Amino acid sequence: MAGFTLVWVLAAIAILSVGLAALGPQWADEAQRAREQDLLRVGQLYAQAIARYQALSPGSLKQYPSDLQQLLLDNRFAGTQRHLRKLYPDPLDPSRPWGIIRGPDGGILGVFSQSAAMPLRRTALDLDGLVLAPATRYDEWKFIARPPT
Repeated sequence: MAGFTLVWVLAAIAILSVGLAALGPQWADEAQRAREQDLLRVGQLYAQAIARYQALSPGSLKQYPSDLQQLLLDNRFAGTQRHLRKLYPDPLDPSRPWGIIRGPDGGILGVFSQSAAMPLRRTALDLDGLVLAPATRYDEWKFIARPPT
């Protein structure tokens, strides 16, 4: 009788293993899809904050921030201006800093993830006017501030 029970336990473990093996890739894809969506949201926040910083520059010379910290506390005004609540980490690899896109004057025009992984979305994306070209790697998505029209 004990040998018969052992066979049933082994069969149950085998069935459970096959089920988990089938669900594993779906869970991994869902997790990547969530990180990718977070990357698009946070990248768009950075692009909007940089554009707002540049648009609110006092005087006729519109400047981009020289450091991402300037998006948190903009001391160019009598009162403190905040363009971002905090510096958000890269959702794909929080241990790695954002890649910085600098303009000719050294100011920050935009950011990008330094992840070389392949995105699930490979077509062009329009994020409320911020257009991302089709990409085969995440580091090809450039979140560049658009000057106000």
